[in-house]
Amino acid sequence: MAKSKDLFEESSMSFGEHLEVLRIHMIRAIIGLVIACCFTLFYGQELVDYISRPIKEALVEHYDFEMEDFNQEEEVTTDPSEEQTEEESTSETDASVEHDPKAESDPNAVNEPSTAHEPSDVIKVKIPVAELAPALHEVSPEQFPESEIQSDKQIEISLQSPHFKDLNRFRNQQNAINQIIEKQAQPVTREVHEAFLVYLKVSIVSGLVLSSPWIIYQLWLFVAAGLYPTERRYVYYYLPFSVGLFLTGVLFCFYLVLPYVLSFLLGFNKSMGISPQIFLREWISFAIMLPVMFGISFQLPIVMLFMERIGICTVETYREKRRMSILIISIVSMLMTPSDPQSMILMMIPLLILYEVGILMCNFRVNPSTEPDSI
Repeated sequence: MAKSKDLFEESSMSFGEHLEVLRIHMIRAIIGLVIACCFTLFYGQELVDYISRPIKEALVEHYDFEMEDFNQEEEVTTDPSEEQTEEESTSETDASVEHDPKAESDPNAVNEPSTAHEPSDVIKVKIPVAELAPALHEVSPEQFPESEIQSDKQIEISLQSPHFKDLNRFRNQQNAINQIIEKQAQPVTREVHEAFLVYLKVSIVSGLVLSSPWIIYQLWLFVAAGLYPTERRYVYYYLPFSVGLFLTGVLFCFYLVLPYVLSFLLGFNKSMGISPQIFLREWISFAIMLPVMFGISFQLPIVMLFMERIGICTVETYREKRRMSILIISIVSMLMTPSDPQSMILMMIPLLILYEVGILMCNFRVNPSTEPDSI
């Protein structure tokens, strides 16, 4: 007769022995959690930056749109007389630069701006040597004989023109605008110790997620001793599927739904004339809780299977109440995504698909004769 491979077949312990086994597994789980938290604490800053990336990108896009609208309004409301005055002042400035005494005394000198804030009329360009040689030969064939130069080197040349002042002025303005946008796109803190608390929170939560397989394994070693072989068989089959659904929901929310939610909410602030100021602690809580809610909602097939196995619902009930289920899923999607209809649909469609997957899982029966190897 073949020997059973079940590790828990002949397990028989008293209440005190169960407590001792539970203590051992809890200590092992805590040790794994501490090791994982030490690792995540070392990379805590990278984790905070990674979680803050969606809101930073959304804020940069938000302020870019605001600057475009502002520039369009300026172009429409600019008075032609003001443009003429500005051109006259620019020409006067250019004239003053052209009649600079230093430039008259040294014709080869490059005009420098008179003040530190005045944009220069000089720009520097890089020209490949392979393109410069044919151009010089075309200008003066006698002085520069024709030659084929194959080189990747570039020569930096300074070009001077009064019109370059406008170009440099525009470039300086764009650099200043970009710095302002990058500054506005950074989350802020209310208190001096808030950033440190957020650092600890993100590190501990990340450590819990990282060590969750080990913790679940230790809990399973304790619980499995009190289950029948058929009950353990269901866990072997459906626990990995449940974990996969949870991770799918989390990733789906973080990479697909969250950008749409942020775009809508920031656009709503803009329509009300409100400038958003994102606080780091509130954003971290929001960025953690919303994906977790999605992960829990993606457990729909497992919940349907559990209700069918204990006799609350049947497969025929799920099929007959499909319209009612669609309505309930739509309401849940609307409440969990306070955003535009597009993000609501992004959650509703996967849940509808998972509802049909739950019906298929209810038709699936675990074969008692084929039990996977125990852990």
